[in-house]
Amino acid sequence: MNRHIHFFSQKDSVPPRVKPELLGLRGREANELAELGLPILPGFILDTEIAAGIDPGAVKKDIRVLLDRCAAIVGKKYGDAENPLLFKVVISPNLAVSAYPALHNFGLVKGAAGAFARETLFLIRGMLKVEEKIKAREEITARLSMLDRALGIAGPSNELGTREKPVKIDKSAEFYRDEYAQYFPRGFFDSAEDQLLIGLAEISRMLRLEAQHNRDTALLIQPMVSGADSCAGVLFSRNVLTGERKIQGAFSPGKIGARHLKELQKIAWTLEDKFREIRRIGFAVENGRLWLIEQGPAEQKSAQADIKLLLDLEKRKIVDKAHVVKAIDPLRLNEILHPVIDTPSVRRLKHWKGGIAGAPGAAVGRACFSADRLLEARALARQKGEDQRFILVLKSSFAEDVKAIEVSAGVLTAEGGYAAHASVIARQYGKVSLVAPELKIKGKKARLGNFTFSEGDYLTLDVPFYGESILYAGAAKLIEPDPKESGLLEFIALVSELRAANTSGGRRFQIRANAESPGDAALALSFGAEGIGLCRTEHMFFRPDRLRVFRKMLLSDSEKERKQALAKLQVMQRDDFFRLFRVMAGKEVCIRLLDAPLHEFIPDAFHESNPMLGRRGCRIAVSYPEIYRMQVRAIFEAAYRLRKEKGAVRLEIMVPMVMNAAELKLIAYGKKIEGADYAGIADVEEALRKEKKERPPDYRIGAMVELPAAALGAAGIARYAGFFSFGTNDLTQTTLGISRDDFTPFMGDYTRFGLIPRNPFSILDDRVKELILLAVERGRLTRPDLVCGLCGEHGANPENIGFCMDAGLDYVSCSPYSAPVALLAAAQAELMRSGL
Repeated sequence: MNRHIHFFSQKDSVPPRVKPELLGLRGREANELAELGLPILPGFILDTEIAAGIDPGAVKKDIRVLLDRCAAIVGKKYGDAENPLLFKVVISPNLAVSAYPALHNFGLVKGAAGAFARETLFLIRGMLKVEEKIKAREEITARLSMLDRALGIAGPSNELGTREKPVKIDKSAEFYRDEYAQYFPRGFFDSAEDQLLIGLAEISRMLRLEAQHNRDTALLIQPMVSGADSCAGVLFSRNVLTGERKIQGAFSPGKIGARHLKELQKIAWTLEDKFREIRRIGFAVENGRLWLIEQGPAEQKSAQADIKLLLDLEKRKIVDKAHVVKAIDPLRLNEILHPVIDTPSVRRLKHWKGGIAGAPGAAVGRACFSADRLLEARALARQKGEDQRFILVLKSSFAEDVKAIEVSAGVLTAEGGYAAHASVIARQYGKVSLVAPELKIKGKKARLGNFTFSEGDYLTLDVPFYGESILYAGAAKLIEPDPKESGLLEFIALVSELRAANTSGGRRFQIRANAESPGDAALALSFGAEGIGLCRTEHMFFRPDRLRVFRKMLLSDSEKERKQALAKLQVMQRDDFFRLFRVMAGKEVCIRLLDAPLHEFIPDAFHESNPMLGRRGCRIAVSYPEIYRMQVRAIFEAAYRLRKEKGAVRLEIMVPMVMNAAELKLIAYGKKIEGADYAGIADVEEALRKEKKERPPDYRIGAMVELPAAALGAAGIARYAGFFSFGTNDLTQTTLGISRDDFTPFMGDYTRFGLIPRNPFSILDDRVKELILLAVERGRLTRPDLVCGLCGEHGANPENIGFCMDAGLDYVSCSPYSAPVALLAAAQAELMRSGL
């Protein structure tokens, strides 16, 4: 027997000395079934050493022997006129994706009885594909097109989007053999043995002409199961959508029978345990006998299904926790965290493709072109018991739109990008966001190129983390996420447990969340967050009743009016902070004092030429110190109240938009100047403590580093800061001079010419990284115990997590819905560093 021809069956497998890559991918998968002693349909492999150089005369004797061995096992005879055993040839490259179809029905030659017209056409079609690649003749291509129509194989649509009708097969097998014999070498239809040898020689010739497959492709030859008493199917070892441990697929249980179904279930689980993944299994039943035809990994499967499988394997001690953690791409968790579209429901819907993903997921709702109209429509729908799902459609969003975003299903805007206001708010509330710069709104009509819709129309947003976003006209069916049922919460607990075990006794990199409400905080904790890294106090004023008071404070003509408004806001803030502290139960809570670009809150009454670099952040406190005094007093009143209830809080107070050390010193520790005193954070706390007769609380004052000047001046700033938090959205803007809200129109041009390789508001730019490294180094020279973190959606991108850990940061903070992604990315990075 030629040493490059290998037989396999339930009792025979390819010898271990043969390198697996010699068998090609499909050959390896077939041999894996043989190695497990499973009922694989027998066959043989011409390995990569000879597949591209077959000499029919040299292999004829060996192939005849192997055909007879297959026939003896199956119980049929190759070349038999009455009930022929047919074979298929599978071209088996080592690539996961093959450009070649399997060639079926070798053995249908002159003299074969029965109505084999359709089967003969399949054989002819497969061989014509080979001849087309060898000869590149237009006539062969035209013939193939006719065969595709005859066999009902989907071809390209015409310009109207419809397919041509199939051609009726109304001739005999003999007619088709005679009709097409001219395209094949002489004698192709004369005898079964010669037909297979000629076919193999032509396939080998084709491989030689395609250099990329020369010496990389094997040929797998296997019998076919056919006949009136046979049935076939494809199944998966478990449900590929839900992960339920029950076989799923396209087959008829009644034809297969209960005994074989039970056997298939056992085989499926054996393969799952062997390969530690969901497997696809092709099988057939003939004359009461079960045969496995092929097996391999399931290509299309949900993240939920994979997680359910891995958790099951870990419980049964087949894999360890480290394997579970390493097996899931962190970004795939977005599939579980957000709704997804049930694909069949959108097949007939008109659609528009494009835009920039602001927040992933899928959403359905009626279009509303303003926040007020959405809130009114939702209230009316609730009264009438109607559908309360709405999509907010705006040119751009501001603070007054936040309430509508919070209760909407999703938001579609024309301006901004991934880091724009609408996108950030949407991610915070777990909503879907799509930015479409082409969006034009006029009155009650909107247009995206040739795609138009009206206010009140149903829309479906499909914003995947990977791939192109789609806007559909109409309402799709959605599959809603269920963190508990999906296994996500159990998976998060396993990841956290592994991280704790691997970092016991040492300093652990934390995953924190951005949260301003008890609900968001509780959600973040359930998703694995270990603290709050950013509480944006201005977000606490987004509710309409609070927004009115906040605007009144900003627009006050006198200090007296401002103090009256601040008194009302202080009560609101104190109660908010108390509830937040209570939920966090002793975990870190970093509260950022007011950082409100004023144009977002009062766009019609306040104007600055460059508001993002105007009076925002701590600059407001320099001009109006009573604002921060109100917030600081509310923070410590809440902390003292919680202490009385035996609760604990690890408090961090962050000063935003710090430019230099003098700025932070003023706001943190105050200053006495002639004619006036400026009370800093420490002064306000001390005065309140004496008033309440409390003992000193445990807290830190820190700086938000979001300006290059702050990074360069980190050594001086660290004299007054117990921690640094890098606000990388603004740090990216101020380093690159690119507005996160306005870069979208020209970003495509910059990417096309390779001027900016990737979106800098998603993946940290090298210059921004350099500033972070420099600031950490200089800050810790001044204060060795300086805590450093990164807050913002850069912290949710797995590509940034490794850098943050290498840079010596102590944590990243991101939206609650992004926390599981960051948690898994951190766990994987730690495993890599530990060599596991």
